[in-house]
Amino acid sequence: MAEAATRARLLSSVILVLLVCAHAVSAQKPRTNPDAATIVDFMKRVDQYVALHKKLESTLPKLPKEATPQQIDQHQRAFGKLIQENRAAAKPGDLFTPAMRRLVRRLMRQVFRGEGGVQLKKEILEEYTENVPLKVNGRYPDSVPLSTVPPQVLKGLPNLPEQLEYRFVGDRLILLDPAAHVIVDYMERVFP
Repeated sequence: MAEAATRARLLSSVILVLLVCAHAVSAQKPRTNPDAATIVDFMKRVDQYVALHKKLESTLPKLPKEATPQQIDQHQRAFGKLIQENRAAAKPGDLFTPAMRRLVRRLMRQVFRGEGGVQLKKEILEEYTENVPLKVNGRYPDSVPLSTVPPQVLKGLPNLPEQLEYRFVGDRLILLDPAAHVIVDYMERVFP
């Protein structure tokens, strides 16, 4: 009987050690929310772009407080050229990675299939009047007015720093650098 009790204590000790080891191993590999990891990666890419934006912007002369539209346009074009030169290899997906595209489409499905989504989509598409080819690192077309992005859409997307904006061009979502008037990245077929 004493031998059985000793075996039971030994078995209990072994089980306890195994449970502690299993817990330690599982604690070493925390589970990550894939959406959170995608957003962290996206924001890291945004931050890299913003660092370049700030570096290049600091090389340009400051605009006067009461700049004319012509001075603003010249400054914007000079800034855009600097960005284009420094991002010569930029391509679609540099910021909107495949994982981020999937996440944005899923978020937009929730927005546009929800209450008022059909009307919201209609309003966005009404602002779009031309068939505009988009090019990463290209100038946003001067002939196309900047679309508004409804708060319901912005609510689901990661917040951007002031150097970037989300905009729609038809059913495409773009990242626009408004100071340089340059398309930083874009994605197709955003609407469900």
